[in-house]
Amino acid sequence: MSVFVSPVTDRAGLRAFCDLPLRLHPADRYVPLAAQVIAGFKDVQLFLARDAAGTVVGRTTLHRNAKFDAKLGRRHQLFGLTEFRDEETAAALFDLVADRGRDTDALFGPVGLLPNQTGGVITSGFEERGFIDSAWNPAFYPEAYERHGFTRRFEADTWICERLDVDADAVFAFDDARIEAEHLVLRHGSRRGFTKQLPILREMLNASFAQLGYYTEISADELAAQTDGLAYLLDESLLLWLEKDGRPVAFVVTVPDVSEFFMKVRGRLGVLNQLRLLATRGRYRRDAVLIIKGTVPGEQGRGYLTLLSRELHRNLRAGGYRTLRSTYVERDNPASAAGYRRVGGRPLHGYTFYQRDVA
Repeated sequence: MSVFVSPVTDRAGLRAFCDLPLRLHPADRYVPLAAQVIAGFKDVQLFLARDAAGTVVGRTTLHRNAKFDAKLGRRHQLFGLTEFRDEETAAALFDLVADRGRDTDALFGPVGLLPNQTGGVITSGFEERGFIDSAWNPAFYPEAYERHGFTRRFEADTWICERLDVDADAVFAFDDARIEAEHLVLRHGSRRGFTKQLPILREMLNASFAQLGYYTEISADELAAQTDGLAYLLDESLLLWLEKDGRPVAFVVTVPDVSEFFMKVRGRLGVLNQLRLLATRGRYRRDAVLIIKGTVPGEQGRGYLTLLSRELHRNLRAGGYRTLRSTYVERDNPASAAGYRRVGGRPLHGYTFYQRDVA
């Protein structure tokens, strides 16, 4: 049997691209990326792999990013949203990536579009379902990458906390006298004012994560696209940031986990399904996902995330949430994982990106 790879050139191909992982993966574990997000990718080529019978058996994307290259000091062929039915399909897709990346220093992925947006491969926890802004794949995926010469980069774990009835004041102890003494003000998200709050979050996000090896500065347009539709799902009590003397210094972005809805509608978040989600969003206030948190340089180590974690866990408990999941935390960043350990959290999925140097 032979596998042939060709670019997506029409709406039928785009539909087949979006539908493939829904056929390959269990419906109760894989959470699809919204089809509208994929359709909105710019400067990205989409490819489909078909077997001799014409059945779609794999997919990938190809693109390059000058900011990522500048960050790592090398030229990269980036690939992403990579799915494959079997070893032969994986080989065909990796051959395509290698061919297109002959003039670069390394192949890197899967990313969509960058590591600080979406992407990655899970390396353990395959029996656990995925969730929004995170990956899920079967156990043979990492084996396939590594058989084809890819090595792991930025190894990490996602986390789950299944006991949200903790005494947040005891677990995340913070001297409240410091709030007045250090001119601290706690702020909350706002559905109505979310667009105006995005620049505040972007400033803290870029400053807090600039030191991480994989992180590239996110532009205003990129953040707007990445958070499109978030405002109407927002639980205002779960998006928090801290100001010191009027300057934002720390933040935590947590959202209700709508993964089950995305599974149900198969990633098709058109207007009708958006209205359905809006009408039923109260059903999705049992589980939450911590998307990102951080403290700006110069204010790290002062316990400001401890204060925000206390408020977050107070609000999770008051809101009736049962579990908190977290997107991936690099294993060489134990301080970030410490907050999950404090409440009895455990790693959920092993997580990695893959790189292969170009000879």
